Amino acid sequence: MRVPCWMLLLLVGLAVLPVAAQGQDKPLGNTPTILVFELREAITPATVDALRAAITTAESAAHLALLVEIDTPGGLVESMRSLVQMILSSKVPVLVWVGPGGARAASAGVFLVAASHAAAMSPQATIGAASPVNMDGKAIDPVMQAKIVNDLGSLIRGLAASRGRNVAWYEDAVREAVSITGQEAVLQGVVEHLAVDRQDFVIQLVARGGVPFGGERRSLPAGSLHFQDFDPGFRHEVLSWLLQPQVAYLLLLGGMAGLFFEFATPGAVFPGVFGGLCLLLGLYALSVLPTNVAGVLLILFALLLLVLEVYVTSFGLLGLTALSALFFGSTILFDPGQGISPLPLSLILSTVSAVGLLLGVCLVLIVRVQRHKARGGGQAMIGETALVRSWNSGQGRVFVRGELWKAEGPTSLKANAVVQITAVEGLLLRVESPPDGV
Repeated sequence: MRVPCWMLLLLVGLAVLPVAAQGQDKPLGNTPTILVFELREAITPATVDALRAAITTAESAAHLALLVEIDTPGGLVESMRSLVQMILSSKVPVLVWVGPGGARAASAGVFLVAASHAAAMSPQATIGAASPVNMDGKAIDPVMQAKIVNDLGSLIRGLAASRGRNVAWYEDAVREAVSITGQEAVLQGVVEHLAVDRQDFVIQLVARGGVPFGGERRSLPAGSLHFQDFDPGFRHEVLSWLLQPQVAYLLLLGGMAGLFFEFATPGAVFPGVFGGLCLLLGLYALSVLPTNVAGVLLILFALLLLVLEVYVTSFGLLGLTALSALFFGSTILFDPGQGISPLPLSLILSTVSAVGLLLGVCLVLIVRVQRHKARGGGQAMIGETALVRSWNSGQGRVFVRGELWKAEGPTSLKANAVVQITAVEGLLLRVESPPDGV
């Protein structure tokens, strides 16, 4: 019981452990500082967790502002909404710089730029292409597309209008997937500044009188200003890996495989412990990601059928049903309406085939074990041959396995005859003449 308990404690620790860097970023003495958060990945619930910690740290440690450096291809719609809400409710100005050169603020990243209190771009950076698609770039169903576009269009109009930016362009970024460079963004009023780096961005803010915040400009000191990088810590790295859809799916299947092995071969321990850990981690990730409940239930139903296949004689029907449930559950597991792509068909087919092969191998091994004759006990002697040592009137003694046994059989038997054991009744053997050729 110790191993599962430790693993459960580890799982709980990952869920509640505060971000390592939270509360550790303090201003350097009396020197004014700006906290810098780097967003250089797809936007997921892990990003929400990290930015929340960064804003909390910036507020509690009295940083002048939080600077978010963006280079992202986009991400989940719900995660983006959470980030926008945090920026709008932040008690410190949130600055956004799309950089360095070659960086992009695409899809969900456009909304973060629109929500920021002040925005800048590197001359070689790009912004736009905010039309909702799956995370693999494929278009969504037309009806669902129209609903999402209208919803996101109203959101980005409100954000751009509240910050005094080009409302028409931001709406076109959602509806028409337009994209422009940093220089074009400044000329069209999409962002306020063209900056080659973070220092250049802040210098321009100082020259304009500070950061617009709460209806006024919050001034920034002209000199002796420092930047302090925010480290989201180990927890963010774990969550970023864990909350990848394909990783969550493979963890779920790994848990199913481990538990199936444990039920098929009771007492192995490791497959059950490892499978339980994978299953818990996979279910945690699926509870955070936008998943379809029916897909999760189908996959768990497949696990139940696989376990029953070990104990119930179904001539493979339970196993085939389990594979069908696993296939359809995997196909509908993730909700494409939230900006996350369905699992690739190649991944689904390969995993279902692997599970089918695993099931077949296990069933073959189980059948062999069940059909294999026992190595010990009296019943194990049935079918073996023995040598008659003495015989009279259908009774006598036979020699088998290095021992003498009392036996009964045909009266025609004689000493030194070879007989075959047909039954074992306590300490008495029933014998008869063996078939020809034995």
